[in-house]
Amino acid sequence: MDLVTLAGGTFLMGSEAPYAWPEDGEGPVRSVTLAPFAISPTAVTNAEFARFIAATGHVTEAQRYGWSFVFHLHVKDTAGLQRAVAAPWWVAVNGATWDHPEGPKTGYENRKDHPVVHVAHTDALAYAEWSGTRLPTEAEWELAARGGLVQKRYPWGDELVEPWPCNIWQGTFPDEDTGEDGYRGTAPVDAYAPNAFGLHNMVGNVWEWTAAPVTRGGSYLCHDSYCNRYRVSARNALHPASSAGNVGFRVAR
Repeated sequence: MDLVTLAGGTFLMGSEAPYAWPEDGEGPVRSVTLAPFAISPTAVTNAEFARFIAATGHVTEAQRYGWSFVFHLHVKDTAGLQRAVAAPWWVAVNGATWDHPEGPKTGYENRKDHPVVHVAHTDALAYAEWSGTRLPTEAEWELAARGGLVQKRYPWGDELVEPWPCNIWQGTFPDEDTGEDGYRGTAPVDAYAPNAFGLHNMVGNVWEWTAAPVTRGGSYLCHDSYCNRYRVSARNALHPASSAGNVGFRVAR
């Protein structure tokens, strides 16, 4: 993968805005200085991850455990499936893995250019080691996502303008997704215009693992009524072995 080289420098990281989630630790806003680094213009795709699996025989955490979380509207029959206690729209599906995103009878063949999902932090680290890269730090990820803008909410500015600039939820969460942005799940990794640094989908589409087991950027399930984390300062801590149908990653060097 060709990475985009960024000059680094000093930027204002984090947010103290009223829409930020205090428990997520977005604030305080602080000045951070970074050395130059490079980052992939898109999240790692299914096709790229497939080459890694073919070359290494890596077994993902979801494959090891035998299940992963799938959003309930993406499962044809949820009867008898265990739901997450804190977020009942997630159901534990046996056989849901990166190559079978909604369960054993589904595949990724028509989504080769979509971000790989159902990958844990440990899986992302293994891919990075194989590819001669690493995961970006949180600060690197946020500097990259901001695209040179100072303390803006999104990679393009402060307003969520139409046509939709990212892949997020439209409708009534969690039971009706109108798909007005063209997708009711993941979108191709370059489906939307890049930010000023040439980086695609830094918010929306899928959460992205960083070097610490923290994810950034929100996903296609984010909506103001529940999770307004499709913002450049938003963050979400996950267990490093956890996986779900809206979590992927991009790499850096």
